[in-house]
Amino acid sequence: MTVTFQLNGERCRLHDDPMTPLLDVLRREKFLTGAKAVCREGFCGACTVHVDGEPVMSCLKPVGLLSGCSVTTIEGLSSGDQALHPLQAAFEAADVVQCGMCFPGMVMSLSAFVRDNPQATRPEIKAAMAGNICRCTGYERIVDAVADHLEARNSANPAQEAVHV
Repeated sequence: MTVTFQLNGERCRLHDDPMTPLLDVLRREKFLTGAKAVCREGFCGACTVHVDGEPVMSCLKPVGLLSGCSVTTIEGLSSGDQALHPLQAAFEAADVVQCGMCFPGMVMSLSAFVRDNPQATRPEIKAAMAGNICRCTGYERIVDAVADHLEARNSANPAQEAVHV
């Protein structure tokens, strides 16, 4: 089956089994290794990417369902001249990353969350992390990084109310 979709802003045309998981295509054919193959059952969140702007576990998404979609991986998340997405930079500043296995999936899940919830509270941030497992850190530094990111973004944009954290 031939499937055509956007991958990190570029046209991607695949000739593959339609049931092949997107994760396998990303890692084996496109050499985009940010999405991690950890559980392959959709419960750890390490393989999260955006499909049409929404977080999706790429280990569970067959490529046959991507025709006409837009897929963004951690490698394509930053825009323009930015080396890092602002949330990635906040994670780095808070020294969140340890082994790095969960980091791309966390950033992908939480970047969609903060886009849609600019006034998120700490309990809301914690709830948004459900489905992303980190075996190295306590989750509080991750919550701190997201809260710091929201606070900085909201203070830079006075049209938005300050985040309640």
